[in-house]
Amino acid sequence: MSKEKLVTEITSMEQDFAQWYTDIVKKAELVDYSSVRGCMILKPYGYAIWELIQKELDARFKKTGHENVSMPMFIPESLLQKEKDHIAGFAPEVAWVTHGGEEKLTERLCVRPTSETLFCEHYANIIESYRDLPKLYNQWCSVVRWEKTTRPFLRSLEFLWQEGHTAHATAEEAQEETINMLNLYEDFCKEFLAMPVIKGQKTDKEKFAGAKETYTIEALMHDGKALQSGTSHNFGDGFAKAFGIQYTDKENKLQYVHQTSWGLSTRLIGGLIMVHSDNNGLVLPPKVAPIQIVILPINMKKEGVLEKAQELMENLSKEYRVKIDKSDKSAGWKYSEYEMKGVPLRLEVGPRDIENGQCVLVRRDSREKVFVKFEELEDTIKSILDNMQKDLYEKAKNHRDENTFSATSLEEFKQKLEEKQGFIKAMWCGDLACEEKIKEEVGATSRCIPFEQEKISDVCVCCGKPASKMVYWGKSY
Repeated sequence: MSKEKLVTEITSMEQDFAQWYTDIVKKAELVDYSSVRGCMILKPYGYAIWELIQKELDARFKKTGHENVSMPMFIPESLLQKEKDHIAGFAPEVAWVTHGGEEKLTERLCVRPTSETLFCEHYANIIESYRDLPKLYNQWCSVVRWEKTTRPFLRSLEFLWQEGHTAHATAEEAQEETINMLNLYEDFCKEFLAMPVIKGQKTDKEKFAGAKETYTIEALMHDGKALQSGTSHNFGDGFAKAFGIQYTDKENKLQYVHQTSWGLSTRLIGGLIMVHSDNNGLVLPPKVAPIQIVILPINMKKEGVLEKAQELMENLSKEYRVKIDKSDKSAGWKYSEYEMKGVPLRLEVGPRDIENGQCVLVRRDSREKVFVKFEELEDTIKSILDNMQKDLYEKAKNHRDENTFSATSLEEFKQKLEEKQGFIKAMWCGDLACEEKIKEEVGATSRCIPFEQEKISDVCVCCGKPASKMVYWGKSY
């Protein structure tokens, strides 16, 4: 079938990737800009995507025993300063409240950039015995980080996310929780978002402020840049010691709890755009699409057309998220509109179709058109949507694999990134100086030390000293 571009208002990604991204965000009606720099208004369609992400993740969290809570938005400065590494890591991004009405506050209040200190204060008050453990809490909220450079979804002053905070009796239990939640994120990205990720551990330089260890899932975008898509942190007992979170064990001895934290945000919607979409607009995997099927009645004024479209709508709505467009806009306009919005499947039905006992289905990703008998419609739609979900994952995985390279020297590292951006697999000695030199000379940062290790060579790509760790490197958002 012809691949002629129906939507002409989008800048092509080959011409200007940043503008392509902005065009899709705006013209697919995901967000609007607010009067506050760097803050976005999530429009109904954009928020609907987030609601589907939230609903799926929330069900997975609850299935694993986690409960939702809600913490305050404000953190007293004295509380934030209890864990020194933590406050040092967030200090440049903190927004402060200094006045309440006309009165100056006796103590500044931080607008939460993250809620570790609030959970720690609460845990110190409610945990007394080993019988109180584990505490498996999560909250859905917004946080504020005063970023210098912003872009919708990818980096904004305020964004929506979930943050899990758990407390455990032993280091082993905390580590198991940390990895289990990372695995949950990986599976969610693969199964629900059709987004392949690399799973691994952050270097000490890149780990979360105050964490003992940080683990991450990293995705590769169309333009070859990496996107940190979710993180899971093992805090050990560092926060517990700073906040005095202790419990009496079975031998009646006082012990410090071991904690974890893990989070995933609306940044994932930016990832969805940059992994799946094309020059015709948004492409959404069926599971995360607010509208999975749009029904377009053709020649609506003809007898029986609207009635048939309504009948199809009622039947399909039992299983899918369906919209029927009865507006008087032209068919071409409607095609462009729903292609721009990334609706996975378009169903067209007109007088001739009804006579033939069939309708037309058009896939958003491939634009493949098929004629389907009404009695075969439900089975065909299920097959198409299932295949589209799988095909989008495989396409994204192939793109990632084709844009993942190996390097054994700094010169080769530079050359590969200059020729085409993507992931670079290279050995590292573990020295911070080498990590910083790679960032300075090549412009790439360590994305993660993957769990699945390969031996690219015996020596560090930077200094030539013996190396045992293979690292994924790349430029990032």
